[in-house]
Amino acid sequence: MSRARDTQPHIADSHDLIRVHGARVNNLKDVSIEIPKRRLTVFTGVSGSGKSSLVFNTIAAESQRLINETYSAFVQGFMPTLARPEVDVLEGLTTAIIVDQQRMGGDTRSTVGTATDANAMLRILFSRLGTPHIGPPSAYSFNTASVKASGAITVERGNKKAVKATFSRTGGMCTECEGRGTVSDIDLTQLYDDSKSLAEGAFTIPGWKSDSFWTVRVYAESGFLDPDKPIAKFTKKEMQDFLYREPTKVKVEGVNLTYEGLIPKIQKSFLSKDKDALQPHIRAFVERAVTFTTCPACEGTRLSEGARSSKIAGISIADACAMQTSDLAAWIAGLDEPSVAPLLTALGQTLDSFVEIGLGYLALDRPAGTLSGGEAQRVKMIRHLGSSLTDTTYVFDEPTAGLHPHDIQRMNNLLLRLRDKGNTVLVVEHKPETIAVADHVVDLGPGAGTGGGTVCFEGTVDGLRASDTVTGRHFDDRSTLKADTREPTGALEVRGATANNLRGVDVDIPLGVLTVVTGVAGSGKSSLIHGSVAGRDGVVTVDQSAIRGSRRSNPATYTGLLDPIRKAFAKANDVKPALFSANSEGACPTCNGAGVVFTDLAMMAGVATVCEECEGKRFQASVLEYRLGGRDISEVLAMSVAEAEEFFGSGDARTPAAHRVLERLVDVGLGYLSLGQPLTTLSGGERQRLKLATHMGEKGGVYVLDEPTTGLHLADVEQLLGLLDRLVDSGKSVIVIEHHQAVMAHADWIIDLGPGAGHDGGTLVFEGAPADLVAARSTLTGEHLAQYVGA
Repeated sequence: MSRARDTQPHIADSHDLIRVHGARVNNLKDVSIEIPKRRLTVFTGVSGSGKSSLVFNTIAAESQRLINETYSAFVQGFMPTLARPEVDVLEGLTTAIIVDQQRMGGDTRSTVGTATDANAMLRILFSRLGTPHIGPPSAYSFNTASVKASGAITVERGNKKAVKATFSRTGGMCTECEGRGTVSDIDLTQLYDDSKSLAEGAFTIPGWKSDSFWTVRVYAESGFLDPDKPIAKFTKKEMQDFLYREPTKVKVEGVNLTYEGLIPKIQKSFLSKDKDALQPHIRAFVERAVTFTTCPACEGTRLSEGARSSKIAGISIADACAMQTSDLAAWIAGLDEPSVAPLLTALGQTLDSFVEIGLGYLALDRPAGTLSGGEAQRVKMIRHLGSSLTDTTYVFDEPTAGLHPHDIQRMNNLLLRLRDKGNTVLVVEHKPETIAVADHVVDLGPGAGTGGGTVCFEGTVDGLRASDTVTGRHFDDRSTLKADTREPTGALEVRGATANNLRGVDVDIPLGVLTVVTGVAGSGKSSLIHGSVAGRDGVVTVDQSAIRGSRRSNPATYTGLLDPIRKAFAKANDVKPALFSANSEGACPTCNGAGVVFTDLAMMAGVATVCEECEGKRFQASVLEYRLGGRDISEVLAMSVAEAEEFFGSGDARTPAAHRVLERLVDVGLGYLSLGQPLTTLSGGERQRLKLATHMGEKGGVYVLDEPTTGLHLADVEQLLGLLDRLVDSGKSVIVIEHHQAVMAHADWIIDLGPGAGHDGGTLVFEGAPADLVAARSTLTGEHLAQYVGA
C-alpha cells in the first residue's frame, strides 16, 4: 500500500535558526540576531567591536554550559564551571565545538604527536609489531618512567594478612633528561656572587631579596652554612649542602620550613615552567643563567635506549616521530599487516588530515609550545576533520591567521566541507577572501570598545559590499605598490642559517627600511628571524604569545602607565602612592580590590556579584576622596585611552610620563580600550599591539613584528601601515613576518622563502623590491601579490 507524502514540513525541521535576543556580554548593547543553521556565517567588524563576545562568550559559552548540565552533579564537580552569559533568550543552540587560537600546552613534554593522539596510536603499533618486543605501549612513551617496587602489602579483607608483592612498569622515558630531550646546565656565576657571604646579599636571582623569609633566610639560618663566610671559602661539605642537599625540614625563628639545595630549587621554581610563560625579567635571567643542550643519552629523542632499539621495517618510533607527517603518512600507507589493520587505517587518516590542512611539514616530535597561533588552531582542527558528527556548531577564531594567500583557499574549502556535512559553521574573520565564501555575514560595530557592540549589517556578501558600513566600504580596498622605496642605511648579515628546515640561508636584511619576510606557512620565516635575528643586541621582538596576567592586570598595569598616575595622585594630595593601587593599600577591604565578590557553588557556576561596599570601584571610600584634575582614581581607570591622553596632556592633571605611554597606545590603534579593562578580555591582535606600544619606549634600533595584522580589520590595516612608516621615518628598522598582501605591497624590501613547506622549503626564493617580485611572478607570493595589486 503506497501513501502520498505529506506536503506539510515536519515540525522538527522548523528549528533552522539560532536566535539570540538581548545579548549584553562585555560591550554588546542588547544585540538580537538570527543565525541560519547548516550554513557558513562569518562575523566581521573592526577589532574590539564585539565579535568574540557574541560568538565565543555568548553562543558557544551557553552551548557548552548546557551540555555540562546534562552530566550528573558528581561529574560536573570535575568540570570547569561556566556562568550563564548575560542574554535574555538563546534558542536553537546545537553542540558547539570551539577551535580557537589559544597557544597549545606550555609543558615541555607536550608535542604535536601527544596533542593529536598520533603518538598514542604509534605506541600501540610499535608494541604489537616492533622487534625486539620490549613491552606494552607505555614502554614507547617518553612521558612514562620505568618503575620497580617490591614489598609487603596488607589487604584489609576478612582476616587481614600481609602479602608479598612485586610491581614493575616499563616506561620509555630517557632517564637522563626525564623525557624532555634537553638537559640544562646552570651557570652558577649568574646565581650568586661568590666573593660575598649570604649575610651580605650574595644572591643575584630576581626576586630573592636579602630579608626574604622563604628564600634567602632559610639558607642563612638553616645551620648547614656559615652566613658570614664568603661563598668562595665554603668547605666541600658546605658547598654540597648549599647546591645539592635533598629537601630537609629546618626551624627558622620557630617556623618549620623546608631547606633544599640551590640547584634543585632553581630547577623547580624556574625551569619546570615553559620559558615563554615567565615574566620578561625572569625569562631574561633564565636565558642568562641556563644553557639548554640536546640530551647526550637520547640525542634529543626523549626516549630510552630500549624504546629506540625496537624497530618496524628498520624504523624506530623516534625515527617515525622525527619524520615530516607527509613522509610518515606515506610510510604508514606502505605497511601491510592485517593484524593491526584498523589501527593503521585510523593512524593513516590522522596523518592524511595533517597534509590536507597544510601542516604536512610538521613532525610529531615538534614541541607543542613552539607552534604559532594559526598552526595550533589547525592542529586542533585535525581531530574534527574525519568526524562523523553532523548538526553540530563549529566555531572558528580567524582560521586564516598565519596562512599565506596560497593556503587560504584550502582553508576555505575545509570550512565549506564541514558545512556541507550538515554543520553550522561560525567564523570570526577579517580576510576578504574568507568573508567572500560566506552564506551569511554579520557585521558588528560601528566602532570598537564602547563605540561598538551593535549589529550594523546582516545578510549576504553582496549586500555587505553595497552597505555603508566600515567593512562594506573597505571590503574591496587594495593597497598599491610604492612608487618610491627607501634606501637602506646598512644591513643585518645572516650567514649559513640552518635552524629547523633552513638550508644554509645567506641573506642581508636591509636596515633603515620596512622589510617584509614572507613565504607559505612552514617555509622557514620564523626559523630565520627568531633563530638568526631576534637574539641580537638592539633587536626588539614583539610576538603574539599570550600576555600572562590575572583579571587584576589591565593595560594600565601592563604598560607601566599606572606608576606615574599613582605618583601624580600622591603628589597632588600629599599621601602615599600605594593608596592608589587596588592590589595594595588602597584596596576595598570587602572584595580585596577585585571589585566583585565571588561565591563558590561547588559543581554549579560560581556567582560574581558587584561588591556592595565599593560598588565595583575596587578602592576604599577614603581613597576616592583624593582627586587629580577633578577626577578620582576609579574614574581615571574607567577612562578610555583616548580620553586619558587628553586628560593627562594638559591642565591640572598634566603628567608627561603618563602622556607618553598613552600616546603610544593611541598610535597602535588602542585608543578605545579602557585603562582598567582586564587583560584576560583582550583579543590576540589587541595583545600584540599592547606589547608593541610597551616596546616602542625601549631603546632598540630594530623592531621584529610577527604578523601584526592578525586580528586587524581591513580599515585598521591602513592605520598599522601608517604606524610602521612612522617607526621607519623616526630612524628605526622594521622587520615584519607577514602574509597580508597590503603589508607586502607597502614594503621597501621583500624576502621570500620557499618554494614549499617543511623539507620543500627553507631556501631563499626572492629578495628585492615588491615591484620586481610582481614583475617576475617567479614565486607563489609573487603570483598572489600581482593578482592583489591588479598587475
